[in-house]
Amino acid sequence: MKKKYIMSPGPVEVPPSVLSVGGLPMIHHRTPEFRKALAEVLEGLKYVFQTKNDILIFPAAGTGGMESAVINMVSPGDKVLVAACGQFGERWAKIAETFGVSVVKVFAEWGDEVDCAKVEAELKKDPGIKAVFTTLSETSTGIENNIKKLGEITGKTKAVFIVDAVSGMGAVEFRTDEWNVDVAVVGAQKGLMIPPGIAMVTLSEKAKKAMTESKIPKYYFSYEQALKALSKDKLPDTPYTSSVSLILQLRESIRLIKEEGLENVWKRHARIASAVRMGVKALGLKPFAGGKPSNAVTSVWAPEGIDGDAVNKKIRDDYGITMAGGQGKMKGKMFRIGHLGYVDMFDAVIALAAVEMALTELGVKITLGAGVKAVEEELLKK
Repeated sequence: MKKKYIMSPGPVEVPPSVLSVGGLPMIHHRTPEFRKALAEVLEGLKYVFQTKNDILIFPAAGTGGMESAVINMVSPGDKVLVAACGQFGERWAKIAETFGVSVVKVFAEWGDEVDCAKVEAELKKDPGIKAVFTTLSETSTGIENNIKKLGEITGKTKAVFIVDAVSGMGAVEFRTDEWNVDVAVVGAQKGLMIPPGIAMVTLSEKAKKAMTESKIPKYYFSYEQALKALSKDKLPDTPYTSSVSLILQLRESIRLIKEEGLENVWKRHARIASAVRMGVKALGLKPFAGGKPSNAVTSVWAPEGIDGDAVNKKIRDDYGITMAGGQGKMKGKMFRIGHLGYVDMFDAVIALAAVEMALTELGVKITLGAGVKAVEEELLKK
């Protein structure tokens, strides 16, 4: 028998109480029973997002939510700024260009944070920029961007500020309204701890105004239609069929987050992430993140002469633990340890033990137990 674990930056393991909800008998999405559940979820999400604004839910993964933000916020020929520091940030540019939008690219070196000063300079140079797109937690590199600062900068302009918070929400501090975020896009299979299949977006009044000016054709992902369904009756509704079981699971995961307390959730992730990073360094390995590391995932340079994908494969196939490899131009050069969502301190111990054993089997000279010891020492700090 082999016990399996998911220690990737998403999808993540799902709490047992959330899993059990997924097995309940199906209910119809147009009944008062479901719509009351939807109302609970939408109100709970406002707490998680730290917003008073409307939240829309679509049956989609995070990328679907990203595409919805592009097609509802801008028009063909508009100029937007994409501030990226990895593969998912750069995805904003690819989506925008697909719909004929002109993109100003402020791309940081992978491993660094987005340069806020460069973003500010570009916005001053061209006041016609309609939107700024960026990423909270860049999972391809393990970097967290300074959303608060970027929100301050963008908030002084006419541009809407749109953030991919897909892997960051529920793992790192994020305050939608306080940080001047107009549109936050989230996927539920990461910090919100349910299976893949739901994308959520929140809209400020500034974003709603931009929505009315957008000329990109849209049907299924129309924010206008979603907002109408949300408010046409006493109970909220969706324009098309909802992901019923996933919505019910989301209600349970939000209950768990509220029970722990959002700030305590952030602190738990910070503690575990710090322990993982200390364990990595104790083995003589080099973290990939040169800027502020994300508390959702730790990216690690593969040792010289070792394929990062080989490390990942051995840990998955031999030990039953799914981590993640490098993406894009970093494929084979790194491996990534996810620690978000349904994680506790002993997941950090397991992760470093697996890394130690895999590297030893691959011929890397390390001191067995050094990483685990460092993890335990960090976790024991008060």
